[in-house]
Amino acid sequence: MPSPSKLRHLLKHSWLPIAFLFSTIHALAQTSPSAETIENSGRLVLVLPFDNHTGQQNLAWIGESFPDTLNQRLASAGFLPINHDDLQYALDHLGLPSDFRPTRATTIRIAQTLDANYVIIGSYNVTNGRISAQAQVLNVNQLHMSHPLADSSELARLFDVENAIAWKVANDIVPNFSIAEQTFLSAPSVPLSAFEDYIRGNNATTPDERVNRLQDAVRLAPDYSAALLALGKAQYANRDFDNAAATLAKVPHSDRRALEANFYLGLARFNSGKYAEAESAFAFVASRLPLPEVVNNQAVATARQGRNAVPLFRRASAADPNDPDYHYNLAVSLYRQGDFAGATTEVNQTLKLRPTDAEAAQLKASIATGKKPDAKTAANTTDTDPSSFDPLERIRRTYSEASFRQAAFEIDQMRAMRMATLPKDQQAKQYTELGHEYLGEGLIPEAEQQFQSALKADPSSSEAHAGLAQVRERTGNNQQARTEAEASLRLQPNAPAYLVLAHLEYQANQLDAAAADVSNALKLDPKNSAALGMKQALQSRGKTLP
Repeated sequence: MPSPSKLRHLLKHSWLPIAFLFSTIHALAQTSPSAETIENSGRLVLVLPFDNHTGQQNLAWIGESFPDTLNQRLASAGFLPINHDDLQYALDHLGLPSDFRPTRATTIRIAQTLDANYVIIGSYNVTNGRISAQAQVLNVNQLHMSHPLADSSELARLFDVENAIAWKVANDIVPNFSIAEQTFLSAPSVPLSAFEDYIRGNNATTPDERVNRLQDAVRLAPDYSAALLALGKAQYANRDFDNAAATLAKVPHSDRRALEANFYLGLARFNSGKYAEAESAFAFVASRLPLPEVVNNQAVATARQGRNAVPLFRRASAADPNDPDYHYNLAVSLYRQGDFAGATTEVNQTLKLRPTDAEAAQLKASIATGKKPDAKTAANTTDTDPSSFDPLERIRRTYSEASFRQAAFEIDQMRAMRMATLPKDQQAKQYTELGHEYLGEGLIPEAEQQFQSALKADPSSSEAHAGLAQVRERTGNNQQARTEAEASLRLQPNAPAYLVLAHLEYQANQLDAAAADVSNALKLDPKNSAALGMKQALQSRGKTLP
């Protein structure tokens, strides 16, 4: 995990403070036996666009697609990728154009600007309909470049090549990397034409081209959540708030992109005057990642409905006491409630942090009148009368994806450090529960990582072996799925392991064996919906359970 100092450059351009998370992590690190390992793991990774060696400009988009795929796969494996916006920040900081292709020396400068631990560089070529790609890992701290990591396939299988490169990169950075290559290769994909439109849309030079390309991507793949998010943000940037909201609402809550999607959904609804819907969107984000900016926006949407938002504004201000806007918003909310003393304290803190804040000075003068703000009264008074000032709470309109990812990463690390203090069997139990949550959301690499952590804590965990068997089944590795299921059952009979075996035997047309396993699963868990579904499937083929 990157230390706080390693994130200063990364977050310079970001307004999302995470110091409150760092302080908690530091406290936990003093008592956790695994804290040093986590703290020094150094997993901040920058993937640069791959160089186009095809000689064909129409294939240049593929180079931009590698960072997109590698960032997704590496993030799912516990790394912290630096995204496109962060890279643009570094290039701007160094006075370099956005399409600059760095030398090794410049790559090191970019990495040091962002405090990256590793930089991934690469190239690709296309010959006779086949794509070949290679990547190298630059260890920034050791100034060491890895040997080339290569893969190739038909161009139509671009995702397979990129996923394989991602797995090889992870293995180079972390020897004995625990997640199987097949897990990376089985990651969900979309039609290549939709992926191309998405990448071209993200890198478009005009707003119209961006929207048109992203609309094409969504038309080709209606459930493509990355394209939906990008399209919704593009529509929001064009102030097409209603269409932006309709697009962003299509991102499922179970998707990892749902936090960012709902942040912009809240802003789109807010700008359309639909404050209750805006509040709901911000509340969804806050329930999973309660950062002060999100809580602040939830509070502003609440206040716009004429409801008391003081408790929410207090939460935002307490989480980041150095932000003057949070103190200003709390002052306004307290002023509306008639708490003049509290409002005075907060507005004074605003002016202490930002002495040139003209609205805060006006607010202070209004509070000093001892009269609650009243729109009707304000409308009938002169501009020189302090009571004529009708203050509005301030909303945050920019989402820093880098800081949100960092905060989520830190929360994961805090959870890991807490779990490291538990007995081994309890660690395994909690890791397994997390693994099943990820499985339920379709996040296979994340699920495998949790089950592997459970087995590392307690190799005798039958639940973890059963979870890993489910991962192997979903990724098409039937032999390993059977091995893990049988290992689980040797430790303790359980329905999930029996069901994995039943699925494998059903696929192999071994109906008697499948029926026996389903019967064993139902004896252990009579209401298991998956087992009941398998029972019905067997009966439809004339096979009754023993």
